[in-house]
Amino acid sequence: MTVQKGWEGRFFEDFAVGDVYQHPLGRTVTENDNITFSLMTMNTNQMHFNSEYAARSEFGKPLVVSTLTVAIAVGQSVTDLTQNAFANLGWDEIRMTHPVFAGDTLYSESLVLEKRESDSRPHAGIVTVKTRTLNQHGDEVCSFKRTFYVYKAGAEQLEGIFPVGKRSLEAGTPLADSAERRA
Repeated sequence: MTVQKGWEGRFFEDFAVGDVYQHPLGRTVTENDNITFSLMTMNTNQMHFNSEYAARSEFGKPLVVSTLTVAIAVGQSVTDLTQNAFANLGWDEIRMTHPVFAGDTLYSESLVLEKRESDSRPHAGIVTVKTRTLNQHGDEVCSFKRTFYVYKAGAEQLEGIFPVGKRSLEAGTPLADSAERRA
């Protein structure tokens, strides 16, 4: 039996300035998502959870709270950008460029703007990207720049995270020794 590792995300060396990553998962925002996120974060603006109040606005219905839109965009990017990151250093130039409503499906993509070796952490580098989020119609609803620390391939901090099973997956029998377990 040969163990094939799953997608481990990108490491510092894998990023190239100018690359664009179209993050693979779209996300439809529901009314419940919007209300729950608004109330969970103590956002008391009724535009997000009171249909009667929102009906009087120029939009005629509740808006999805903008911080939920940003949170979804960041979450969509993790598999491509920050699976191996250990710290966010900042978000800049956050723009909410089109309203988002319950029922909209969001997609995000990111452009690598900069990368540099870390002066203080030889096991990591710093990457800056611009992310934008589109709705199902192709309207840009959000954009921002984000900077993060990401591990280099082979960083010791990532070694040995996956536990060693006490029994073989294939046969359900105990493995002979730890060397065989790691093979």
